[in-house]
Amino acid sequence: MSNTNDPIVIELNMIKIAKVNLWLTLILTILFIIVNSLIHQRFSASFSFWDIFIFIVGYILLIILHEIFHLIGFMIFGKVKFKQLKYGVNLKLGVAYATTTKPLKNAAMKKALMLPFWTTGVIPTLAGFLFDSFLIVTLGAVLIAGAVGDFYMYKELRKYSRDALVKDDPNLPKLYVYE
Repeated sequence: MSNTNDPIVIELNMIKIAKVNLWLTLILTILFIIVNSLIHQRFSASFSFWDIFIFIVGYILLIILHEIFHLIGFMIFGKVKFKQLKYGVNLKLGVAYATTTKPLKNAAMKKALMLPFWTTGVIPTLAGFLFDSFLIVTLGAVLIAGAVGDFYMYKELRKYSRDALVKDDPNLPKLYVYE
């Protein structure tokens, strides 16, 4: 894969990521609800059991879509074949994951990391603002905050050349960079 045998390891600290995710979820949810209220001049809200149920179902579906968009990113930007993709849930870590067995160029990996942020975070948030839906705005906030691990990996990958090869760990939230 490269001239050196020892890759640079980028590893997520899941405890730190979980804390940042929690705070970002709270901040973005409050901020987005305030923005939606200001846009639509609606300063009261209510929710029912069904709203909570729809939120939970929507959240689960968007998490699944988040991981599917990583896979789509691997195929589009990294030219990965379908049979080189893996998807699932790591119950021990409590996370859904999408990975590929094929090393990608850094530029492709960074795009694949960010694709779900736009498709499952930003787009639902904008739709929530457009349709005056606190439920959708809140889902968007939660999914944007949920991309914090992707942003961390992206930030770390910016240190390396766009042509460096990046291998995704199949079991852990780690990337191996080969310069």
